[in-house]
Amino acid sequence: MLAGIKDIVNADPWLQRKGRWVSTVFMLESGETRWRVAVRRGRIESIDRGPFVMVSSELAFRASAEDWAAFWQPRPAPGCNDVFALLRRKRLRVEGNLQPFMANLFYFKGVLEAPRRLPQ
Repeated sequence: MLAGIKDIVNADPWLQRKGRWVSTVFMLESGETRWRVAVRRGRIESIDRGPFVMVSSELAFRASAEDWAAFWQPRPAPGCNDVFALLRRKRLRVEGNLQPFMANLFYFKGVLEAPRRLPQ
C-alpha cells in the first residue's frame, strides 16, 4: 500500500517545495509491518518493506495498523485526522532524531497523509 505514495509525493509541487531541504531515511511501522523510506531533497527515492536486519534510520513513526488505517481514511474521524492528534492520544510514537521532523513539519505531515489520496 505504501509504495503508491512515492508517485503522489514526487508529483506534488507543494510537497517538493516544502521538502527541498529534507534528505533522510525514516521508518514507518504499522503494527508488525515496517517500511524504510529514503528521501533525498524532498523526493522519495525508495520505499522498502521489511523485515529488516539491522537497518538504520534517523527517525521512526510507530502506530498500530488500526490507527494508521483510521488516519489514512479519505475523511478521517476527529482524533485520527492529524499526526499531532495521534500523538496527543498516545496512538503514535515518533522516535529518533526529531529535528528533521519538527524543522520540516508540513512536509512530513504531507508525506504521512499521502495514502489518503490513494484509490480505496
